[in-house]
Amino acid sequence: MFWWISLIVSLTASWIGYGAARRFVRERLRYVESALTPGAPLLAAVGAAVLAAPIVWLLPLIGGGTALAFGVSVGLGVRAGASDVKRGYLVSSGS
Repeated sequence: MFWWISLIVSLTASWIGYGAARRFVRERLRYVESALTPGAPLLAAVGAAVLAAPIVWLLPLIGGGTALAFGVSVGLGVRAGASDVKRGYLVSSGS
């Protein structure tokens, strides 16, 4: 039963991490040259995993795999956001 909760927490954290990183790179770091380099996703993934590790360590139901999954999802989000910028994909405000 508890592994379902762990899985849902891990998937939710990964989904939020991917979306936030992609949106942040696409909207805020559009003109930052170093954010569009091939090494930026790796640096973001390691940083996110390191920052998530103490938080995961404090929570009883989730383990270190959640921090790793969060780090990977942030790295993939940064890569997707950088490719969006390179392709010229912009999100409009709807007006």
